Amino acid sequence: MTNKEAIDSAAVRLNLNNIENSLYDSKQMFMEASGMSTTDYLMHMTDDISNEVHEKFENMVQRRCSHEPLQHILGKAYFYGHEFIVNKNVLVPRPDTEILVEESLKRLKGVNNAHVLDMCTGSGCIIISIFLSGMADRAVAVDYSEKALSVAKQNASLNNADIEFIYSDLFENVSDDEIFDMIVSNPPYIKTEEIESLMDEVRIHEPMMALDGDCDGLKFYKKIAKEGRQHLRSNGIIFFEIGYDQGQTVPAILEENGYKDIKVYKDLSGNDRVVTAGKE
Repeated sequence: MTNKEAIDSAAVRLNLNNIENSLYDSKQMFMEASGMSTTDYLMHMTDDISNEVHEKFENMVQRRCSHEPLQHILGKAYFYGHEFIVNKNVLVPRPDTEILVEESLKRLKGVNNAHVLDMCTGSGCIIISIFLSGMADRAVAVDYSEKALSVAKQNASLNNADIEFIYSDLFENVSDDEIFDMIVSNPPYIKTEEIESLMDEVRIHEPMMALDGDCDGLKFYKKIAKEGRQHLRSNGIIFFEIGYDQGQTVPAILEENGYKDIKVYKDLSGNDRVVTAGKE
C-alpha cells in the first residue's frame, strides 16, 4: 500500500464513521505519523508506507473513528496564529473564540501598562494570544482545574508568554486589591440538559467542567459579572464569549450588575458570540 492509498483508504473509513472533512483529517494524521511535510508527501506519495508509519497511522485513524477530536490525536491546535498543546483536559480552541481576542485587542489600543485577567483560562489560548500581541503589560490566568492549568502553563512556555497562573474557584484566590483594565472569559455556558445532544467529539472527549453552565447556562456569567466588578478599574472592560442564543440574556446580566456600553458581536456564521461591557 502506498502512502496515498493509505490516506485515501483511511478517509473512506472515517467517512463511514460520520467524520466530516474525512480526507483532511486523514492527511493531517498521516503527516503527524510520518513526520512528513506537505512537500515530502508530494515527493513520496507513491512510495510504499513503512510498517512503523502504518502502525502509528492506524492507531490514530481508529481513535478518530471513535470521534476523538483530531486536535487531541495530534496533540496540538492552532489559534490566532499560534500553536497550542491540547488534550482531554482542556477545550479545543475554536475559531469563533478568536473574535473575543480580536475585539479585546481593539479595546486595549491606547491603554498604557494594561493589566488583563483571563477567567476560566482552559488551554490559555486567549490570554497567551493577548500577551503575544504586546497589548498586555501584566497577564493573569485563572482556572479551577489543576489539569487545565498544567496545560496552560505548558502553552505559555511553548509560546514564551509571561503569564501568572492562579488556581482558583473564580475570584476566590485572586487578591482583593488586584485591579485589571480588562477581564476576558470563555466560561462554561452549555445548559446541563443540552450536553447530551452535543456531538460526540465534545460530549465524550472534552472536559465536562468546561462545558456545563448549569440549568440555564448562565451560572458563571452571573458570578463573574458580580464578583468581577471589584477587580475592574473605573472604565475597565469585561469581555465574554457566549452561546449563540445568549445575546440577550448575558447583556441583561451585565446591565443588572451596573455595567454600561454593552455591545454584542457576531461570529462569522452570523450568531451572537461575544458580549462586552464597561464599568462606570
